[in-house]
Order: sequence, then C-alpha cells, then structure tokens
Amino acid sequence: MTNPFDAIKTAFGSLKVNVLRSLLTMLGIVIGVGAVIVMVAVGAGAREMIGEQIRSMGSNMILVVPGASQQSGARMMAGSVHTLKSSDAEAISKECLAVKYTAADWSDVAQVVYGNRNWRTRVWGTWQTTFLMRDWPLRCGRMFGPEEEKRAAKVAILGQTVVENLFGDAYPLGKVLRIRNVPFTVIGVLERKGQTPRGDDQDDSVYVPLRTSQCRLFGTPFLDEIQAAIVQAKDEASIPEAEKQIDELLTRRHKIGRKQEKDFSVKNLAEIHETAQKSLNIMTTLLGSIAAISLLVGGIGIMNIMLVSVTERTREIGIRMAVGARYADILSQFLIEGVALAVSGGLIGVILGIVGAFIFARASGWPAAVDPATVLVAILFSGAVGVFFGFYPALKASRLHPIEALRHE
Repeated sequence: MTNPFDAIKTAFGSLKVNVLRSLLTMLGIVIGVGAVIVMVAVGAGAREMIGEQIRSMGSNMILVVPGASQQSGARMMAGSVHTLKSSDAEAISKECLAVKYTAADWSDVAQVVYGNRNWRTRVWGTWQTTFLMRDWPLRCGRMFGPEEEKRAAKVAILGQTVVENLFGDAYPLGKVLRIRNVPFTVIGVLERKGQTPRGDDQDDSVYVPLRTSQCRLFGTPFLDEIQAAIVQAKDEASIPEAEKQIDELLTRRHKIGRKQEKDFSVKNLAEIHETAQKSLNIMTTLLGSIAAISLLVGGIGIMNIMLVSVTERTREIGIRMAVGARYADILSQFLIEGVALAVSGGLIGVILGIVGAFIFARASGWPAAVDPATVLVAILFSGAVGVFFGFYPALKASRLHPIEALRHE
C-alpha cells in the first residue's frame, strides 16, 4: 500500500498543476470559514462588551420606576402622575432587609456653561449612594454629603467628558459653572466609566444633590417626586428576595388593592443583560448559518472539481492500477486531494477571518475575541467537508476498470 506521506505529497503535486483552479475551488471554503471566524469573534467580543457595560452600571442592581412612565414619560414630566417618591426610596433602604444600598434619581438634559464654553449634557439629581452602588470612585475632589442634600447645596460632580469639553486642561475643582443659569461649585471629578449597554456615554454627566435638582433646576411638580429608585441587593442570590420585598413594600405604601394595576415597575438589570445576550446569540447564530451555507457551496465546488479531475486523469489512474496500485490506494489518493483542498481553504479562511475580525473591531469600536477552540473546530470542519464531498469522486476513481481507464483518451 502507498505510504501516506507519499500520497499527501502526490496530492499537493496534483493540486499545484493548476493553481488557479485549486484556489477558485477553495474560495467557498475560504469565505465560509473566514465568515464563521469573524462572526464568532465579533459575537464573543460583543458579549464581553455588554457584560462589561452591565457591570459598569453596578452589580446586583434593581431599577424601580413609576408604572406610568412606561406609557408616557411626557405625562410624568408634566406632573399628571407622581407615583414614586424619594420617601419610597428611603423606605426601601430602611425596611427591605435584602437591600444593600438605595438611591433616588431625577435627571434632565441641560446646558452647562463655564466661561465662554458651553456643553449640553444630562444632569442627574441623586444621592451619594449611587456612586457606591456603581463602584464609581472620584479621580479628585469629594462627594456631596447628607447635609448638602438637605439644604439643596449648589455643588456638582462632573464626568470626564464634561470636564474635557468645559475645562480642557484646566483644573476644574473649585471652579463655578452655570447649569440653567444657576451657579454651581465643582467639588469632584469622577473616574472614566465608559458607555452603557445602550451606547450612552456615562462620563457625559453632571451629578448634583437630589433636592438641589428638584428645588433649583428642574422644578419638579411635587418636591418629593422622583423618576426612579436605583436599588442594589446584598448579593446576587438576594436579588429575587429584594424584588419581592420592594414589590410588597411599595404595594402597601401606595395602598394598591389586589385587583388594581400597580403604579410602579421593578426591573432586574440582570434580566436586561440576559435578554441582550439572547438577542446577540440569535443574531450570531443567524449570521453563522449564512456562513455555513458558504461552506456547503464550497464543498459542492470541491466535489465538482474532483469529478472533473477524475475524468481528466482517467488514463493516469489506469497506468497506476496497471503497475500495482490497489483500489484503496486510488481512493486514498483522491480523498487526500479533496481534504487538502478543503483544509488549505480552511487555513486561508482562518487567517483572513482573524484579520477581518480585528479590522471590523477597530472600525466599529467593538472588541474581537478569537477563541483558539473556534479556530481548531473551523479547520476540522473544513477537513470534514473535504472528506464528505471528496469521497464520491474518490470512490468513482477507485472503481474504474484498469483496461477501460488505459483506453481512455
């Protein structure tokens, strides 16, 4: 029987006879494997980015919002509803044993001015606990305290994007800027945080005490009214219990009967993360399926070229059989050629796929995570395609009758 290494050498020698045809035959495999590598790398990178963005918003987080805000934010801002109060957030903090921290929020977009520079950003009225929940330290300065919250002090903490656009290289601490023509003293600058899962820049924000935003900036319809309460459970295992306790507490405080619709909603950020991951997985699977079709087309191309090769080399097959080659030798010879085409295409596809993934990542700003296991599976799969689609032409070649093959012109 023919030495396997000799068979491989002969196979590649046959493929080199017509290099252009071999390359065109591999094109479907190259595109398929390259597309799979790109899709998996970008998908893995996107999952990693979404996870990082969710973590940047804080761990074990629960969002409590007025029920009416799901139907019409304009109604809430106009003051026709006020179903959530800062006293509700205080009650959650004190009475819900599964809760670690609670913060109340009221925010709006406003023009912020310093000297001859101005910047339109989102201004958040909140409690100091929001920075503890989100694990968001200061780069310099200090936080506002409970006393400043009670007396609605005109102090502000800035995100990095606001600092860059208003102050440039100047030192911001102690400077006075104006928000809606109200003077505020800068007491702190936050570390850079990055984007949210929705793509919002978390650093493009100004934070002031909640009561300050209500009394001096936004003129809330009711002084106690808030847009949302941000809650952090003690740990991941406590999230369901925290949600249950919050729901029961607010139902009791708002005097909601069994058959009445609740005027608040409790949302788990982990569920939002899971939903985003599922959507991404569906999209990755869909695009991966399209790439798999390219592999199928590439396999059919290999079968087609191998059948043509068998026809062209019928006389050569007859000579080999005449000098002692067995059916198994001919079968393995053509099967190796088919696998060589597919694996070579797979290797080229892997290289192009890795390069394409990093080019896409650089262009889009998404990370790309190339998994070595994915690369190995792609190469093995391309080899399997070569075996599957190369087997019939190889079998046909091995079953040629030596005399008939020698007579072939």
